[in-house]
Amino acid sequence: MKPFLKWAGSKYKIMERILATLPTGRRLIEPFAGSGAVFLNTDFEEYLIADTNADLINLFKQIQLHGDDFIHYGSTLFTPENNSESGFYTLRSEFNECADLTRKSALFIYLNRHCFNGLCRYNSKGKFNVPFGRYSKPIFPSEAIANFHKKSARAIFEVADFKATMDKATEGCVVYCDPPYAPLTATANFTAYTQDKFGLHEQRELASYAAKLTALGIPVVISNHNTEFTRSIYSEAKLTSFDVQRFISSNSNNRNKAAELIAVYG
Repeated sequence: MKPFLKWAGSKYKIMERILATLPTGRRLIEPFAGSGAVFLNTDFEEYLIADTNADLINLFKQIQLHGDDFIHYGSTLFTPENNSESGFYTLRSEFNECADLTRKSALFIYLNRHCFNGLCRYNSKGKFNVPFGRYSKPIFPSEAIANFHKKSARAIFEVADFKATMDKATEGCVVYCDPPYAPLTATANFTAYTQDKFGLHEQRELASYAAKLTALGIPVVISNHNTEFTRSIYSEAKLTSFDVQRFISSNSNNRNKAAELIAVYG
């Protein structure tokens, strides 16, 4: 199933690679929810899907709770009037001040489909700041959201960091981690999609947690860039690398292949 969100680094196009590495189990735990691609395309009995991005998790919860009603409500934002620069910045400002959870979730989908490259980025004050994308006719993803709603019956969605989420893993769980990727070079710009930075220290902590869970008999799979740094911190895991075509700069003409790494613990 295709995710309803555009998402930088979405795993939808490399699902076969990921599925080949995921062990069987009763419950899949994802500490980095992203677009939900892995959740949507696996078949575990139960899911724990977490992220530090409260807007993202609230959106998932709203779809889980309200289904068709939410789909109808969210679709009303997709009008010719709102697909304009002035309409976009008005709704973006509303999103950044909105306290109503249903309204904010609908606005999140609107912004995702109308902003530049479907990016999700916040400034230091926690305000969504991606500019207008200038698409001819963005489409509200009704069918994909309906599929997510159906699958969400098996899931618990939580706002939590990876450590708190991985601490909930027990026998029968499988953990898949798709963290903000380590920079390709030491000088590369590296910005998180929440207010909290996920730097090299956090990358090392994640690898340490993976090793700890493996010692308890809980398998962990992690995706990241294939760099000297990631191969070093994942040295206790079985490593598989391959190339993935993606945008690796803000320039749409710079579509290059980046080396992907999957680390399998356990």
